[in-house]
Amino acid sequence: MTGQEEPATAEELMRSRFAAFKSADAAWLLRTWHPSTRPDDLDLGDNPRWRGLQIVDVVDGGADGRSGVVEFRATYLQDDGELGILHERSRFVREGGRWYYVDGDLFG
Repeated sequence: MTGQEEPATAEELMRSRFAAFKSADAAWLLRTWHPSTRPDDLDLGDNPRWRGLQIVDVVDGGADGRSGVVEFRATYLQDDGELGILHERSRFVREGGRWYYVDGDLFG
C-alpha cells in the first residue's frame, strides 16, 4: 500500500486494511493500528484467502470526525474449501490527521 493516500474516513481505512490483509501487507496493517493496541509484530503466514468485504454499518468516522465505528463481514476460504465469515464491529480514532484502527468486537 506504499504511496497510497491516507484514508479520509474510518470506512476508507477499514477498506484499505482489508486489502492489506488480502495481500498480506503487514507493514500497512501495523502502520494503521493505533499504538495503544498495536502488536509488536504481525505474522500473516497463516493468513486465510480473503475473498470479499461487506460494510454492514458505519457510525461517525467522517473526514472531520475524531472517532468512528465500522461493522463489517469479511469472507474467506477455509482450508477445507468452505466459505468462512469474519464479522466484526471495529473502533477507529483520528489523531494527527490520520485514522487508526483501535480494536473490535467479534460476532459469532
